[in-house]
Amino acid sequence: MKKYWYYIGVACFSVGLLAGCAEESSEESNEEAPEENNEEASGETSYPLTVEDAMENEVEVEEDPERIVSLMPSNTEIVFELGAGEEVVGVSENDNYPEEVTELEQVGGMEINVEKVLSLEPDLVLAHASGAHNSQEALDQIEEADIPVYIVEDATSFDGVYDTIDAIGELVNEQANAEEIVTGMQEDVETVEEQASEVEDTKSVFVEVSPEPEIFTTGTGTFMNEMLEMIQAENAAADEEGWVQMNEEAVIDMQPDAIVTTYGYYTDDPVGQVTGREGWEEVPAVENEEVIDVHSDLVTRSGPRLVEGLEELAEAVYPDTFGDE
Repeated sequence: MKKYWYYIGVACFSVGLLAGCAEESSEESNEEAPEENNEEASGETSYPLTVEDAMENEVEVEEDPERIVSLMPSNTEIVFELGAGEEVVGVSENDNYPEEVTELEQVGGMEINVEKVLSLEPDLVLAHASGAHNSQEALDQIEEADIPVYIVEDATSFDGVYDTIDAIGELVNEQANAEEIVTGMQEDVETVEEQASEVEDTKSVFVEVSPEPEIFTTGTGTFMNEMLEMIQAENAAADEEGWVQMNEEAVIDMQPDAIVTTYGYYTDDPVGQVTGREGWEEVPAVENEEVIDVHSDLVTRSGPRLVEGLEELAEAVYPDTFGDE
């Protein structure tokens, strides 16, 4: 399983978030009403801000964060896309986008370097629900130093990502940008779905997120499954749930029309690894040369680039419909 966790860990599968700020009633006194309206019109966060994170912890942020440490690549991408990248002072070892994050201080990977985090003197730490239980002791130490830690929910859908962007936008005082990003993503998704409605001969697709000898795929409850549904393709592993290990015989029996790999960013010749397997010659995807690699981060990292992943997947599966004219 060690090899599996290498591929899966680097891909950084998930992020969803619950925003907990209640709306103010508009039936206030005449003196208070103008102030509320100004806040709504400006789209600015009112500090101190108290919200509930994915672990149902009450988190208080005293003022607009000027020094942010992100413990998950998807969180980092969202903060930068929101326009608050200059406030990020520390990131995880797995961060690779945007390019400038490679110049920032690293605060660990699956294990958080608490001493390093504290030395950066952040006024907000963005953690993630997928690793919170394993890192609870480290997160507790950070909180004991009076540093607010917000645990972002592990999103498994586009709607979850939209919620995450809105919530982080509120935390870092970029609510207007968050709304614009989400609206743009929704419009792009709608465009892809409209184009996908033109597909006449749908294909079954097997998604391979980790190569042999430990072949893993994505079933229901994953971004890849939702993306396949959006482009009018059938997930060959739709009977499975989450990320599951498959044996070669089971994949051959599925007879998928297309095979999509997601590990080419980390390994050499992913397509050749599939097409060169003994006994796979009569799998339609291999026989018809429809084995394609897509960028893992784009289709598994729960951030703004997820739409790019959807577009890349659509073109890979249905080049005649989504390819360049």
